[in-house]
Amino acid sequence: MATTALPPPTTPDDIHETLVEFPDNRLLIDLCGEFDRNLAQIEQALEVQILRRGNELLLIGDEAARQRSAATLNALYSRLESGRAVESGDIDAAIRFGATAEGTGSHDGDQLEMFRGGTTEIKTRKKSVIPRTAMQAEYVQRLFDSELVFGLGPAGTGKTYLAVAVAVSMFIEGNVDRILLSRPAVEAGERLGFLPGDMKDKVDPYMQPLYDALSDFLPGKQLAKLIEEKRIEIAPLAFMRGRTLSNAFVVLDEAQNATSMQMKMFLTRLGQGSRMAINGDMSQVDLPRGVLSGLIEAERILRNVKGIGFARFTVKDVVRHPMVARIIEAYDSAGKQNA
Repeated sequence: MATTALPPPTTPDDIHETLVEFPDNRLLIDLCGEFDRNLAQIEQALEVQILRRGNELLLIGDEAARQRSAATLNALYSRLESGRAVESGDIDAAIRFGATAEGTGSHDGDQLEMFRGGTTEIKTRKKSVIPRTAMQAEYVQRLFDSELVFGLGPAGTGKTYLAVAVAVSMFIEGNVDRILLSRPAVEAGERLGFLPGDMKDKVDPYMQPLYDALSDFLPGKQLAKLIEEKRIEIAPLAFMRGRTLSNAFVVLDEAQNATSMQMKMFLTRLGQGSRMAINGDMSQVDLPRGVLSGLIEAERILRNVKGIGFARFTVKDVVRHPMVARIIEAYDSAGKQNA
C-alpha cells in the first residue's frame, strides 16, 4: 500500500523566538532557580516556553508573551545584580505589576517599585524590606516623614507588614524607645468568653498577625527579651485607654473595627517623639450593625488636617497570592451589582 509522506510540522505565524543574554552565569543560575523553578513559574504565568542555552535564555511564544517574559527576566536579573535575592513573590510581583517590553515598567507606565533604583529600603535585624508598588513606597515614605499616617485599602497590600518593618527600623536606629502594636479584639463569629484560658490566652489569637510580622524582622531571643522588658508591647486597643504614648512607634491594625470613641481615644494618645500608623480596610467592618466605624469617621474628619498622611491602597497593590487580588475584585464587582 502506497504511503504519502506527511509535510514537516510548521510553526504558527504568531509563534517566534527571542534570545536574551545574561553576562554573569552565576547570577543566571540564581535567576533560573533550583531545578529551573523560577523559569517554570514565568512559563506558567505568561504562557511561554523558556530554554537555557549557556548564558542565554531562548523564549518561545507569541510576541506579547516574549516581550513580557524578557522584561520580567531582565528586571529580576537587575535585582540580583544589586545584591538582592529573587523569591517566588518577587517573580509574581514582576509579572503582575508589570514588566513591559521596555524593561521594568508596569502596564500603566509606572515603574515597578521593587526594581526602581534608589528605592526606599527598610533595614531590620533579620532582613531588608523593599516596597513592591508605588503606593507601598509612598506609604513607607510617609511613615518615616509624618507623625500620623493612615493606611487604607484591601487585605494583602502590605499595610501591617510595612508599618511593623518601619517601626522595627526606627527602633533599631534609636529614633523611638519602644514599639506598641494594637488591634481591636472584635469578635467575628466567635465569642471571646468561650475561648479557653486567661485574658492573654483569649486575645493572643487576635494579635497573632502582629507577632508574625515582628518575627520576620527580629531574632526570636531578642524579640522575646524586648517583649519581656515591655520595650515592645502587643495589646488589644482597649488596653490603650489612659496612656500617653511618648517616644514610641504605635501601630493600630484592623482599625476599621474601632468604634468612634475608641478611635478618638487612640488618636489622642499620641505623645512627644512618637509616630502612629493606623491601618484598615473600610470594606471589612466587623462591628455590630448600626455601629459606625471609627476609621471611616476619622478619614472623613481628618483628611484635610495638616501633618496627617493618607496612603490609599487598591487591589493593584495586593502582594499576596495573585488569587487574592482576583477574589477582592470579584467581591467588589458583586458589591457594585447589589448596590
